Amino acid sequence: MELIVAVYDDWGIGKDGTQPVALHADRNFFRETTRGAMVIVGRRTIEDFPGKKPLPGRVNVALSRTAKEIPGFTVCTSPEEAAALAKTAERAMVIGGGSIYRQLLPMCDTAYVTKVHCAVESDTFFPDLDAAPDWTLAQILQAGEENGIPYEMCLYKRKGTE
Repeated sequence: MELIVAVYDDWGIGKDGTQPVALHADRNFFRETTRGAMVIVGRRTIEDFPGKKPLPGRVNVALSRTAKEIPGFTVCTSPEEAAALAKTAERAMVIGGGSIYRQLLPMCDTAYVTKVHCAVESDTFFPDLDAAPDWTLAQILQAGEENGIPYEMCLYKRKGTE
């Protein structure tokens, strides 16, 4: 499995269920990178989706212990069930939120991390892959600046899978 996430300088990913700073370039990168893939998302993150609807052009999977049915989503009740379903897809990507990343990160071997270089208040954090002994920065895919905020789209690989 793969994952995609945008992080701030302190590896924060959001506050109150949404991204405090969202870049157009990152939204485009997300859309292109996940197009055609199975995406695995938590029920609370779905609340932040446009219209709370499934993402078009993707197979949408919700990981939830409580919801039995979410229109437009296949619901899995455990990380293991989601990982087993992901094996049936050509490409499966974990797209958040914080709890879902924590549960599925051990099952991922590739991470697309957009580093948004700013300091904003976050209440949800992603593990710092730069400090993680089992992850390595494989490549900076793109870098730029938007509205005065520098960013980098980075590709991380789990060591031993490069």
